[in-house]
Amino acid sequence: MKILLVDDDALVREGLEIILGLEPDFQVVGTAGNGQEALAVCRREKPDLVLMDIRMPVMDGVLGTKLLKNHFPEIKVVILTTFKDDEFIKEALRSGAEGYILKNQPAESIIESLRMVAKGNIVLERAVAQAVSSMLKEGKKAAPELADLSQRELAVLKLVAEGLSNREISARISLSEGTTRNYVTVLLEKLDLRDRTQLAIFYIRNCE
Repeated sequence: MKILLVDDDALVREGLEIILGLEPDFQVVGTAGNGQEALAVCRREKPDLVLMDIRMPVMDGVLGTKLLKNHFPEIKVVILTTFKDDEFIKEALRSGAEGYILKNQPAESIIESLRMVAKGNIVLERAVAQAVSSMLKEGKKAAPELADLSQRELAVLKLVAEGLSNREISARISLSEGTTRNYVTVLLEKLDLRDRTQLAIFYIRNCE
């Protein structure tokens, strides 16, 4: 997997390059100090994955992610930052990031997260997932993209995104656990998603 590292701190870039370079399935093909530089490197090196910081001069990681996904939708983006601010998380996920992890994670955890994203998963560090759940509980309305879902499907989707189990959802909206399980399966099929985490990300990306 070819990886581009984007961070305005040269020491962070160098440290990550050393750590990731030790993995036989990783190849660091470039580094950049901001989102604008990242776009230029992507045009030249065509990485499989970009590991992107949030706060950077010239062009931050949110705008960098949005432009990168517009120009290179096949490239996966994982945010790696010290910030777990709700707005950063929301905007990064809406911009198309496949992961949001924090820099205080052990190297092994970061490496495993990158491998999971490469396999098509969406990865959120636990504290970030909790922030996502809190945002979903604010009761935002569904966007027009969800108009083809029934009211019951939307209700199940929102509760899945809040982190409730099938049993908890069943109790909340008076369904059998088997029926709830069927609704979750239908949602995954309708939205062409892989798992409950992706359902949560889909929901937050389509909130007003």
